[in-house]
Amino acid sequence: MKTGTPVRGVASLDDHLYVLRGNKSSEQIEVYDIDSYCLLHCLTILGLGAAVDIVVCGHNRCAYVSDSSQKSVHKLRLSGAAITQWPVKDIPAGLSLTDKHGVLATCRKARKIKEFTEEGKLLREIVLSPSVCWPWHTVQMSSGELIVCHGDRDDPLNRVCLIGSDGQVVNSYGGPPGSTRQRMDTPAYMAVDSNGCIFVIDRNNDRVLLLSPSLTYLREVVSHEQLQWKPYRLSIDVKRRRLYVAVNECKYSTYTAGRVIVLNL
Repeated sequence: MKTGTPVRGVASLDDHLYVLRGNKSSEQIEVYDIDSYCLLHCLTILGLGAAVDIVVCGHNRCAYVSDSSQKSVHKLRLSGAAITQWPVKDIPAGLSLTDKHGVLATCRKARKIKEFTEEGKLLREIVLSPSVCWPWHTVQMSSGELIVCHGDRDDPLNRVCLIGSDGQVVNSYGGPPGSTRQRMDTPAYMAVDSNGCIFVIDRNNDRVLLLSPSLTYLREVVSHEQLQWKPYRLSIDVKRRRLYVAVNECKYSTYTAGRVIVLNL
């Protein structure tokens, strides 16, 4: 897959791979053939500000993109038509889909999780425990429970947490930032496979870890040597047993270029 402007998100659906590029005013979403990796076409979100993440919904045949500068989520039909936008009222970071085909937006600075319907109606808002500083991403498990990853180098804890409906931590993996087997440094994004195992980007350690459904360490799935650049987002193709990892070249704390690495599971 070609190297281009920094990658802000990656998602797969059916026979297509969707790659969200940052720093562009048009053609922000590149659509590739999922087997040949040939670029098929691009989708444009007019008025998109600072793109943060993308998720693609097969049920509604649409893509959702979070926009941090406009504190909103954009909804785009995969046909390229009917773009809508709704306010989040806090700065959204990572996005994910619920079992009811809605959208979970993790609000990093506000330490909140907001659940929206497919049309942008706010269903609930969870205020996270004070120990969950700087949340990046939330994923709903098949049980309906939510897991959140949070932390950075200035955060006393860098963890993947199972949280209750009240936002309190029920179980967790990780601790103070580090690079050992039981430590992470900026766990920034997650994906869950059909067995409930959790793939998590350990961004500042330049690796991807695999955790059990009970949040215990299983193994390092992708190493620094395989990634080469800084991991940013990931997506699982359960049918093809592939992991797509978006990586960005980082120079002087600035992302300068991006691409997607494909790995067989």
